[in-house]
Amino acid sequence: MTVAFVVLGIAAIPLIYYLIALFSAWRFFRQPKDASDPSFAPPVSILKPIRGLDPGAYENLASFCRQDYPVYELVLCVDSEDDAVRAVVDKLQRDFPNVEIRVLLGSGRVAANDKVAKLARLVVEARHEVLAISDSDVLVSPDYLRTVTAPLREPGVGVVTCFYIHHGERTFADRLQTAGMMSDFYAGVLVDWQLEGLKFTLGPSITTTRAKLDGFGGYAALENRPADDLLVGRLIAEQGFEVRLLPYTVSTVSDYHSIGDLLHKRLRWIVVMRHMRPWGHLGLLLTQGLVWSLVAVAIYPSAAVAGGFLGVYVALRAAVTWVIGARGLRQPHLWRSMLLVPLWDAVAFGIWIASFTRNSIRWRGAEYHIIQGQLVPVAPNRVGK
Repeated sequence: MTVAFVVLGIAAIPLIYYLIALFSAWRFFRQPKDASDPSFAPPVSILKPIRGLDPGAYENLASFCRQDYPVYELVLCVDSEDDAVRAVVDKLQRDFPNVEIRVLLGSGRVAANDKVAKLARLVVEARHEVLAISDSDVLVSPDYLRTVTAPLREPGVGVVTCFYIHHGERTFADRLQTAGMMSDFYAGVLVDWQLEGLKFTLGPSITTTRAKLDGFGGYAALENRPADDLLVGRLIAEQGFEVRLLPYTVSTVSDYHSIGDLLHKRLRWIVVMRHMRPWGHLGLLLTQGLVWSLVAVAIYPSAAVAGGFLGVYVALRAAVTWVIGARGLRQPHLWRSMLLVPLWDAVAFGIWIASFTRNSIRWRGAEYHIIQGQLVPVAPNRVGK
């Protein structure tokens, strides 16, 4: 009986975590918005490392050419042989003659992480001190630059990041990913924000300055490492600056074509996290409310335990997802994904278990080990292009 009560106690921990996540989300989205300061509009270099043509590539890039902002440039680094991307860029230059759009061909470097190698060159070639870095599949509103640069007027803010949402959901895998993002990933982000302050950035949108990047050696120091978005925030925070998370969203293209595609990408991500944040990865076990509720029912099979644990689990997961996705990020159709949250929790637990069976990741067509935070090709002569 003592063992049963211990298990019941442990099974309650994820429910407490969900309460913390609910409070964190409620508190975050209740913050007053930063007062705008039209006089603060430093020139900005928008940096885009591009490899291959994303769905909706023209509209995604064009959204950065429609910014309500006085002085900015758009600098893209593309592969020299990628004619499809270059055709899109040529059209942008014709359609937006008043926007300074520059194209760099190739990174000029040999590195495991080609995206970061391109960013290293982009930072060197950028003309302005303030840098807005984003993925090639990001779509933004005209107020994007004014919003993400505004916090930099505060001396203590070192880097600004924001949430991202998927648009153009077409598959069941897309909807399942959305359920996981709103209920699980963003819940963890907001708990981190509440408990210790954010120490990482979200890759689709990172705004900082050249000086802050130089403070840790810049992207050249990261070009053979995974999780560059996590590391940029961590290394700027280690310099004593704040990582500012905004209650603002950009959009990214939904590209989970199948459940297999989703599982592959999420497993790769969580294996990287196991190496980058080992204790945090291990602690994910205590956030698995569905699994622990089922364990509680199996250990102490009674209507009270089943109703208590599973009922509270369902209620809290629904509340967390609603506060983050519907109330905070204003996703009106989120109800279609909310019913998938328990399924996502089961899938996420399986991915977490599977992460302990993997010692390498497959990324951009090559296999890599992660050794002391570095990407090391399994086949020594194969390095990411």
